[in-house]
Amino acid sequence: MGTVDTMRAVTISDFGARPELTEQPVPDPGPGEILVRVEAAAVNPFDWKVVDGALKDVVPHGFPLVLGNDAAGVVERIGAEVTRFAPGDRVCGQFMSVRHGRGACAEFAVAAETGFLAVLPPDLPFAVAASLPTAGMSAYNAVRATEVESGQTILINGATGGVGQFAVQFAAERGARVIATAGPDLAEYLRELGAVETVDRARGDTVEQVRAAHPDGIDAILDLVTGPADSDRVAGVLRKGGIVVSTIGALDVDAIDARGLRGVNFSNKSSAELLATLVSLASAGKLRVRIDAEIPLREAAAAAPALRTARSRGKTIILPGAGTQGQP
Repeated sequence: MGTVDTMRAVTISDFGARPELTEQPVPDPGPGEILVRVEAAAVNPFDWKVVDGALKDVVPHGFPLVLGNDAAGVVERIGAEVTRFAPGDRVCGQFMSVRHGRGACAEFAVAAETGFLAVLPPDLPFAVAASLPTAGMSAYNAVRATEVESGQTILINGATGGVGQFAVQFAAERGARVIATAGPDLAEYLRELGAVETVDRARGDTVEQVRAAHPDGIDAILDLVTGPADSDRVAGVLRKGGIVVSTIGALDVDAIDARGLRGVNFSNKSSAELLATLVSLASAGKLRVRIDAEIPLREAAAAAPALRTARSRGKTIILPGAGTQGQP
């Protein structure tokens, strides 16, 4: 098969710019790098933070910048000194390098072989694999940060999104009694994932509902959605010694600690080993992934404003190729 010189990609030209579908050179894998033909890319909330410049004071950015971090596909070529992967391998992982203007929402993506990548078994669909890296590893590590144990009760606030659905499963696997926030459209599904109770915000205040059901307090909270103005109030459903973990850095930790509670502003740490574990669990049917929408790459840029403001009910997948994707 001959090589191609250009590819379609969803890019931005500067911070705050509207995403566009553009033609870009196919990146050439350098020493220690692999080039992957992307079969499925997953959308994450962090993608929009990158657009807004969340990292602009941390690391230089290359423009045009290809959006997206998570993808799954097939290794097309390898650079010199690569030993972990070979052409034809099915892989998933994290591909964004803002310094080089590289990302996953494209027909091809480059990653370092020492990065956060995992080989896929032949039976795992690409769309499922692309959903695992950022959301799956964040959920796994955030649940661990709560230190919730078997028999304890945890509230997962924001359980209907990609991270939240993974977190319900990981907390339930630890033997915890999971309370999940969910509307009627997803309540039964979250119970299938392991939640024993659901709280519908449309029926009343979440804090009041949890406090009424658990007047003695609960052991832990994993909060994916509450901002600084309300985080202290949400922590009020904890019993003494309880822990609240915020994935959006919303906690005044000193104020939480002063109440006899523990507060953690969570920062995720990815690893290739953890990603391989999630791939194994998903392949064995022990980790479920809900695909909320599948959008062809050619439509992804136009759909970006709606995707940014939509309330997630699972993972949104971008499909670079024509026809049915996500199947081995």
